[in-house]
Amino acid sequence: MHLFLQTFFNPDELLKAFPALLTEGLRNTLLIAGLAIVFGVVLGVLLAMLLLSHRRWVRLPARIYVDVFRGLPAIVTVSLVGLGLPSAGVRPFGRDPLGYAVLAIGLISAAYLAEIFRSGIQAVPAGQLGAARSLGMSYLTAMRVIVVPQGVRNVLPALAGQFIIDIKESALVYLLGLGLGQRELYFIAQERQAATYNSSALVAAGACYLMLTIPLTFLVNRLDLRLRTGGRKTNKPAATPAVATPAPSVMEV
Repeated sequence: MHLFLQTFFNPDELLKAFPALLTEGLRNTLLIAGLAIVFGVVLGVLLAMLLLSHRRWVRLPARIYVDVFRGLPAIVTVSLVGLGLPSAGVRPFGRDPLGYAVLAIGLISAAYLAEIFRSGIQAVPAGQLGAARSLGMSYLTAMRVIVVPQGVRNVLPALAGQFIIDIKESALVYLLGLGLGQRELYFIAQERQAATYNSSALVAAGACYLMLTIPLTFLVNRLDLRLRTGGRKTNKPAATPAVATPAPSVMEV
């Protein structure tokens, strides 16, 4: 038991690991995940629009992209983007591994968000689009102004859930060899574990991840409940009106 505690919960190692984890690691993990989700949202909305097209030649490239990036293990995508592109002479971010890390996580996120947005947009009643078109809006304008905003509202819990996934998948970018000042949580913990042969730093990194993901998970659950109930409290039954009279329609008013 003593050996177990010394390996995973060594007080000295925990105290030495937490400062770098909370200053450099936490900041860079949120930076990578935040930029990746922004990139994923923009690309995901575009892909969702293509997936909803009535033209097969428009849907096909988007479908291939989504299936490929959802089917590949995240570690393979990170390696192909972060290590493969610079080796092939494609260096949009020069030698900065942080840019490739954001790109890799963002490409993965976009594939999942495309399906999330597609389902959200399809959940919007078809009459919304028809009404907008009858007012003279073009298809693209109606989608941008009327349909897509409602679809995004439908998938806010799933969007927040994808951000949690991006936070956890940011641990894979340690493969890219981030420089000093760019290291995320797992990179710092893995370096210390390799230097000390003690896993307490990894436990400390896990605690930092939980500090991020548990409150976000709670927020996702609350947001999902609020959207499903329309903000109504569910612990009290609705009051029964004394006299049930039919409400007048808009036309009668």
